[in-house]
Amino acid sequence: MTHDASPSPKLPSDHVDADLARKFDTSGLRSMRLGGRELLPIVQGGMGIGVSAHRLAGSVAAMGGMGTLSCVDIRRHHPDLMASTQGLSSRVGQDDDTRARINAANLEAVEREVKAARTLSQGRGLLAMNVMRAVSDYAGYVKRSLEAGIDAVVVGAGLPLDLPDLAQDHPKALLIPILSDSRGVQLIIKKWERKKRLPDAIVIEHPRLAGGHLGAARIADLNDPRFDFERVIPEVRAFMRSAGIEKHIPLIAAGGIRMHDDIRRVQDLGADGVQLGTPFAVTLEGDAHPEFKRVLAEARDEDMVEFTSVAGLPARAVATPWLKAYLKIESRLQAVSHAKKRCTKAFDCLAQCGLRDGLQGWGQFCIDNQLAAAMRGDLKKGLFFRGTGDLPFGAQIRSVRDLMERLLTREEAALAAA
Repeated sequence: MTHDASPSPKLPSDHVDADLARKFDTSGLRSMRLGGRELLPIVQGGMGIGVSAHRLAGSVAAMGGMGTLSCVDIRRHHPDLMASTQGLSSRVGQDDDTRARINAANLEAVEREVKAARTLSQGRGLLAMNVMRAVSDYAGYVKRSLEAGIDAVVVGAGLPLDLPDLAQDHPKALLIPILSDSRGVQLIIKKWERKKRLPDAIVIEHPRLAGGHLGAARIADLNDPRFDFERVIPEVRAFMRSAGIEKHIPLIAAGGIRMHDDIRRVQDLGADGVQLGTPFAVTLEGDAHPEFKRVLAEARDEDMVEFTSVAGLPARAVATPWLKAYLKIESRLQAVSHAKKRCTKAFDCLAQCGLRDGLQGWGQFCIDNQLAAAMRGDLKKGLFFRGTGDLPFGAQIRSVRDLMERLLTREEAALAAA
């Protein structure tokens, strides 16, 4: 598929920042239509724990893109909610009510975060909530996000076959699965069609390029060519045509997107937009600690490592002191792993957990503890997820506006300006 030479509709000022709309007019890119709005073709990926909260998501939406909150343990941005659950984590193994009380605090935080992001967005762009299918209270997070008025629910880390059921009382909300190959897309569409609903968009995430939990069964599969954008996007478009799907379902390419040329390349293949995580995580508006941003901004591909997460999925992160130390003893921990009756760590967050359930071959650490430490900028204890590729501004920490302007600027113009 070739790039559509026809111009995109003018971006309305009530949906997109006026300065960025003018920048977009000379970008040579196509806009993306989501939820009845003509938007910049840029989506900020959801990043937990607490990396993409209301400040980042609201700022991206205010520019005219789609900003995405991550709901996992989002209470950590709310001191009163943390105080109300203080000490509960030490009783996780004894108190049956502990998980319910922590979940309730997180659901209250979801409501607050959506409201705060909406205020920051000034009615522009769209706001999404990222919910991992693998978390134990997945259904609760989806429902509370929808009740709070989120524009879209984005689900990865598992196949959200039941998402249309959970959202049946919210027909206007956008439902967006994250998938990595055309087989997964075909399965979701066929299952959802029986429920009289189609995805409102699909994120196509490349496991070899993205950060965090990756959409492949094993680390050895990360380089499988079936995940390449050049193969997946045309295959998905061909399937939709053959299936007679009249609704245009936007495809959003995720993983390794860093420059204007990357956006143009995937649009040439048939994608409508792109999703970026790491470049947004290190912006001034990113909700994590400045030290977190420094670690991600200064890391290079050779500083990263792939491993099996406690959720049983391949993952990619910066090889920090904690991760290096853990990987040295991982095989020994897996050899003696055994099922516990209950979680004995910070937060019983996953439906299946390698550490709690004693699953050999899965990670043997508390992901909530390690990601929360990273959000606080704790290099000695944190797990710092990161995607591949150099960042648009190198190790510099710049604003969301600067990043989006850079993504909309042709390479030759950017070089001339530099």
